[in-house]
Amino acid sequence: MTTDVGTRLTIAQAVERLMRDGMPFHFEAYDGSSAGPPAAEAPLTVRLLTERGLAYLMTAPGDLGFARAFVAGDLELEGVSLANPYDLMLLVQSRLRLRMPAPGELLRIVRSLGLVHLKPPPPPPQEHLPRWRRAMEGLRHSKIRDAEAIHHHYDVSNRFYELVLGPSMTYTCAVFPTADATLEQAQHEKYDLVARKLGLKPGDRLLDVGCGWGGMVRHAARHHGVKVIGITLSRQQAEWAQARIEAEGLADLAEVRFGDYRDVQETGFDAVSSIGLTEHIGVRNYGEYFTFLQSRLRTGGRMLNHCITRRDGSLDTNAGAFIDRYVFPDGELAPVGTIVSAMHDHGLEVRHVEDLREHYALTLRSWSENLEAHWDEALEEVPLGTAKVWGLYMAGSRLAFERAEIGLHHVLGVKVGEGGDAQMPLRPTWGS
Repeated sequence: MTTDVGTRLTIAQAVERLMRDGMPFHFEAYDGSSAGPPAAEAPLTVRLLTERGLAYLMTAPGDLGFARAFVAGDLELEGVSLANPYDLMLLVQSRLRLRMPAPGELLRIVRSLGLVHLKPPPPPPQEHLPRWRRAMEGLRHSKIRDAEAIHHHYDVSNRFYELVLGPSMTYTCAVFPTADATLEQAQHEKYDLVARKLGLKPGDRLLDVGCGWGGMVRHAARHHGVKVIGITLSRQQAEWAQARIEAEGLADLAEVRFGDYRDVQETGFDAVSSIGLTEHIGVRNYGEYFTFLQSRLRTGGRMLNHCITRRDGSLDTNAGAFIDRYVFPDGELAPVGTIVSAMHDHGLEVRHVEDLREHYALTLRSWSENLEAHWDEALEEVPLGTAKVWGLYMAGSRLAFERAEIGLHHVLGVKVGEGGDAQMPLRPTWGS
């Protein structure tokens, strides 16, 4: 595309110039310009509706600017489900390629779009504080700051989570015994697999850190006769979980507390399960984390760590801008080798590692389908912007697991006695 140097570009022309391989969708802007294939032939239509939306895109290029404009309602998508925009994420990943213009061309694009749009508008209310502002609330991964990060994501609406997660109220990767298993069957299998890996039996004591709504707590008590303490930093989760424990007649075996795992005073547990907590504690804190948890175990006790992992060590441990500001503030991911080393170096002999990456993609697909099926009811619980965040986050995460950009690992460790007795079977007994 060629134009005279002095000609002002339309918004559509400016955006098109940033596309290395052309526009993969139909694009329309509030100035009346358009680009890309005709709307009738395009897989979807993207409409930029306001100057504020343009300012979001210009001041935070990439996923953060897109999220701000989309969540605020300044960017509209036609042909894509708001609850499950998986097709959009797939299109962006497979066909959208951006290029960096030469300095002179970039300056022309910016001037055409308007220098006034380089002033960042206030972000949508769903966005968490930037990291430099969070630092004013306390050190990263301090008890106060961790509590605020958990509150931001989990204390939304228990009813909203029921609609998305289903009856199990389980917000972690399921384990699908077959490809056509239901989400509830897969979540039951996940909890039972954890229980089998931990060797749980009637009368054992289990500590479940980061217990969420108490799924593992209730499963271990009901199906394995185990006495369980669960702990979560979300008050809403703790209240929901304790009410469910009492309603199911498990109060003599199970308890869920609102608090920090570092405040657990009891020791001598036969097992510790950590299902989806490690992502929140910070890579630099792994040593302290595993040291503390192994100190809660008896000799011969086992720990199962279940968490999302980076593909390899060359990648930044910090979450991307969208995830950090809208989903998991202060979240960090490390490759599985880092977790294995940290466990080994802090009192736990690693006995088994398993990658369940594909299972998380299937889990997220089910959650997205749940949100889509209950969209109208979900909007009675949370604002439209919040529901949009969830749609984007789950669809994008599903694609990341499918493409092996992130994984989900079980790492099983044991606290070995001085004589080297791990109290483990010679071969695993928990099945495939």
